[in-house]
Amino acid sequence: MVAYYEYIKTILERIIESHNTLVNLEDKSGDLDIIKREILKIKGFFHVMVNKLGTEKFESSDFLNLKSKLEYYLNNYSFEKEIETMSALYSDDKDRLKNIRLKILESLDDKKLMDNIEYLLEKV
Repeated sequence: MVAYYEYIKTILERIIESHNTLVNLEDKSGDLDIIKREILKIKGFFHVMVNKLGTEKFESSDFLNLKSKLEYYLNNYSFEKEIETMSALYSDDKDRLKNIRLKILESLDDKKLMDNIEYLLEKV
């Protein structure tokens, strides 16, 4: 059972690392590739968490609450099309980079998703 919690803890840490990478970007040329990579990692980790949470091993209300927030995020937010459009036309535009980065960060804070992830990381 401890191994499962360590696995979840590692995933939560990686989500926070990717989030912090997005927070600390300076909106310069080349950052769009970093934004794309980090949002893909985050969404991949969200999919893993949705698949793992709610199983017999993770049935606490905290985990189920996080699972519903992750599912909401995956169903309601997608930035791939905008990033692809930007990469072809505006990958060096500092203002557009800042805008997409801030929109992604705003989406991660919707329903206090990142707060919930940080809380569970401390709890696990």
